[in-house]
Amino acid sequence: MPDSLPSNSPSGSRPAVGRRTLLGAAAAATAAPVVLGSAARASAAPTPRRKPRALPGGGDLGPNVLVFDPSTPGIQARLDEVFRQQESAQFGTGRYALLFKPGTYHGLNAQLGFYTSIAGLGLSPDDTTINGDVTVDAGWFDGNATQNFWRSAENLALVPVNGTNRWAVAQAAPFRRMHVRGGLNLAPSGYGWASGGYIADSRIDGQVGPYSQQQWYTRDSAIGSWLNGVWNMVFSGVEGAPAQSFPNPPYTTLTTTPVSREKPFLYLQGSEYRVFLPEKRTNARGVTWGNGTPRGTSLPLTRFYVARPGVTAATLNQALAQGLHLLLTPGIYHLSEPLRIDRPNTVVLGLGYATLIPDGGVTAVKVADVDGVRLAGFLVDAGPVNSPTLLEIGPRGASRDHSANPTTVQDVFIRIGGAGPGKATTSMVVNSRHTIVDHTWVWRADHGDGVGWETNRADYGVVVNGDDVLATGLFVEHFNKYDVQWFGQRGRTIFFQNEKAYDAPNQAAIQNGSIKGYAAYRVGDAVTSHEGWGLGSYCFYNVDPTIVQHHGFAAPVRPNVRFHNLLVVSLGGQGQYERVINDTGTPTSGTSTVPSTVVSYP
Repeated sequence: MPDSLPSNSPSGSRPAVGRRTLLGAAAAATAAPVVLGSAARASAAPTPRRKPRALPGGGDLGPNVLVFDPSTPGIQARLDEVFRQQESAQFGTGRYALLFKPGTYHGLNAQLGFYTSIAGLGLSPDDTTINGDVTVDAGWFDGNATQNFWRSAENLALVPVNGTNRWAVAQAAPFRRMHVRGGLNLAPSGYGWASGGYIADSRIDGQVGPYSQQQWYTRDSAIGSWLNGVWNMVFSGVEGAPAQSFPNPPYTTLTTTPVSREKPFLYLQGSEYRVFLPEKRTNARGVTWGNGTPRGTSLPLTRFYVARPGVTAATLNQALAQGLHLLLTPGIYHLSEPLRIDRPNTVVLGLGYATLIPDGGVTAVKVADVDGVRLAGFLVDAGPVNSPTLLEIGPRGASRDHSANPTTVQDVFIRIGGAGPGKATTSMVVNSRHTIVDHTWVWRADHGDGVGWETNRADYGVVVNGDDVLATGLFVEHFNKYDVQWFGQRGRTIFFQNEKAYDAPNQAAIQNGSIKGYAAYRVGDAVTSHEGWGLGSYCFYNVDPTIVQHHGFAAPVRPNVRFHNLLVVSLGGQGQYERVINDTGTPTSGTSTVPSTVVSYP
């Protein structure tokens, strides 16, 4: 994300925009596991190959899942130890999940670094109360929070020490199912640059203060109040949200979320680990957990294959074929073949940013055209050999109706480059109808190792071919061509954040036929119905600041292809947009870093 400070920050000044890399370094039951025995031997026949022994469900969560209860000694010291390791390890290999059993904890400050998740183990956030803080700040990066990626907080109640908890994050840092008995500050100490973020199914009793946050999406939550807006603040189904007022203040407010289903989560029932599967809601508003036990079903951990780093893709696929779900414990998993999810209602849940790396150019995950698959809480990192795709939801031509039980993709993040060379032609392809993509960051890296216009080549971010797909919280950045292409009918997006690729070498490199540049978000010419709310695209062509991008958004001109509250921004004049959508909207204005907006289109 860019390093730009809005003028309404408490300091009241706007430092020069600079590139950040230059500033610092199922519900329904599936088939039960089957025990496979050896075939009977025939005296005159050769010995048949033995079928693999059935894999067990359940088991230990491994060394990088740290489980605490209120009587555990030395909790703060252990939290501090993990933070010291992870604070600046942006492209490191450490992965951690910090889990707190139900109860009350006193005097803790859990500072979260990279690839660290903290969560309570109750059915309700209020089952696990920390009298203290869960903190994200940006001291490691000189007060700049634009690279505070890949960390999460879930299912806890917080009573902040000074009344306000600090959560200064950027992309891929969800705040889910949290109860803050006080306020929430989304900016770093000193109110430096910040570029996030996502809240869902949470209650903040006091005020949420974005301060310098450039954009934010809040879904199906309750807040006491909201302080300010910078460029793009979007709310759907949020009690206490500010009224619709885009572009000044830049609030896009929907009373409800059309369809939602909260992310699966691990919890304890007595001494038994289970995974809760929240039910689907339509026209959702407010939290799911406010009136007692949440609605949904749960699965015992014995129905999951508990995977450890080093396990092969063949073993993971054997577990899936047996009818087991997958729980990916923290770590890095190399895949020599795709994970094939062929059974309806399969759950794949990652802990502590478990990371899948496809080897040899394979696709990491392929989902069949089946009901109710839930993918949640993991990172896909492209390998050095180009993958045609990294994540496929449904095969090409998928057409089954999944409206009653959709597939959900939640906190599943995709990265090309940064941790080393990586390539993928297309990152995420959604072919299955009614899929809900709820919070994703699909990122062609603009900094780190293995970064360059051709070094981490990735032409397309997200491609949607399926009909009736809904995206809530869509972050897609820096692709060589189109960041999002949407070919399915009746698609909907609530909140979109984008940056065009910083590193385009010249105008010719991004030329799209007769059009200057590839739109950040393109709706296909054959689409007759589509709708989007609160969509923003930014450019920062720092390699060649003379590059001109014609528009951020492209769509056929039809009455049922509608957009609400669009913006484009040139960051410090490093490149310019001529229009916002198609040929509509005013050009960006020099070096002013002021959005050009369109409130309604057509």
